[in-house]
Amino acid sequence: MPRRIVIIGAHAAGVDAASAARKTDRTAEITLITKQRQAGYSPCGIPFVLGRHIPSFDKLIVFPQSYFQMMKLNLMLETTATNIDTKAKTVEIQDKTGTQKTLEYDSLILTTGSYPFVPPIKGREKQGVYVLKTIEDGKKIDQAIENSKSAVVVGAGLIGLETAVAFVERGLKTTVVELLPQVLPAMLDADMAKIVQNMLEEKGMRIITGHAVDEILGEEKVTGVSVAGEQIPCDIVVVATGVRANTELAKNAGITIGETRGIKTNMRMETSVKDVYAAGDCAESVHLVTGRPTLSQLGTTAVRQAKVAGTNAAGGYAIFPGVLGSAVTKFFDTEIGVTGLTEFFAKRVGLETVTGTITSKTRPEYYPGGLPIKIKLVVEKETERIVGVQMIGGEQVTQRVNALSFAIQKQMTVRDLAKADTAYAPPLNETWEPMVLAAEIALRKLR
Repeated sequence: MPRRIVIIGAHAAGVDAASAARKTDRTAEITLITKQRQAGYSPCGIPFVLGRHIPSFDKLIVFPQSYFQMMKLNLMLETTATNIDTKAKTVEIQDKTGTQKTLEYDSLILTTGSYPFVPPIKGREKQGVYVLKTIEDGKKIDQAIENSKSAVVVGAGLIGLETAVAFVERGLKTTVVELLPQVLPAMLDADMAKIVQNMLEEKGMRIITGHAVDEILGEEKVTGVSVAGEQIPCDIVVVATGVRANTELAKNAGITIGETRGIKTNMRMETSVKDVYAAGDCAESVHLVTGRPTLSQLGTTAVRQAKVAGTNAAGGYAIFPGVLGSAVTKFFDTEIGVTGLTEFFAKRVGLETVTGTITSKTRPEYYPGGLPIKIKLVVEKETERIVGVQMIGGEQVTQRVNALSFAIQKQMTVRDLAKADTAYAPPLNETWEPMVLAAEIALRKLR
């Protein structure tokens, strides 16, 4: 009798879990269930469709119908899982016509993702207020831009700023409102955030930090927002105040939820219930530096966890070591990248750190076209280990972040980094690699 694997959720984590399961067990019956009309697309690309860097939303579909057929995956669209019985090993489902069915499983994978959190702002139910999570959300916002002159984005995290950049690129007068005192509060320290904010303001974006939106104004439809005693007129409001793990189904099934409010998992991505796995935005991970539970909620984390969950659910063996939270983005011509802990978060978990910050160029002075790059290394005082990095530059940020992510994973010290054997050629890099210069500055502070 073939193994029955049921996967609830069919996006980044769900589809990658299904693929890994299929590669592990050729004969398994694999079923994917999603509430959405479209499966297997990349939500990370939505702001870049809005900004017209990607020509259409269709381009974001990474796994077309043909992929599911080729991999012999049974995909159920517009279908909701309503209940899990872990004793009987069944999942109750309901399709869009209201027809109910019970699926039996040998292994179950929860890739239920996350939902956009909307704070209780007065007037949030008005027309013209959006969240940005699904392709459907993206299409609605894209249409709204056509008949709009101005927009307000609530929240200056990654998605909020990527969306605000798209609005500016589409010619809207754009204001970002952030409750915390800086932009990208989860990614950057205040000193690095200031540089990003100044650059965005130079491009014509208005940014208000340290304030909440008091009210969304207008009758039926949005006409503006009220912030810190000021009324800012706008036609569109996008609320990008973060996401919360979808754990309802798991909770109701008696599966343990961790301290981060994500589903608690072990290194095999198995939940507290045997044969039930979790991956992606809904699943808790361990931070590789602190060893503590964390909720990573990045596409990269989702697919890496999913591969492990899918392999194990199909009878193979794989482990997921944890996360560093490596992330990059691009606003206009500026690349921003991070991995590991910021100085702020290191202090919060009780690590004593020193930092090394350098501003350099991506090519020698005499070679035309070099762009500025700023690197901030965070180093633990006692062990001299690198625990985090933040980078802002005109180019070549991603691979430097990747290199330092390897370094942190391998517990490299700042001394080792200062002796790194790096590559140089005038059209490509300086003789002194900027990461090495940052390491030397941190070393001086350690002495």
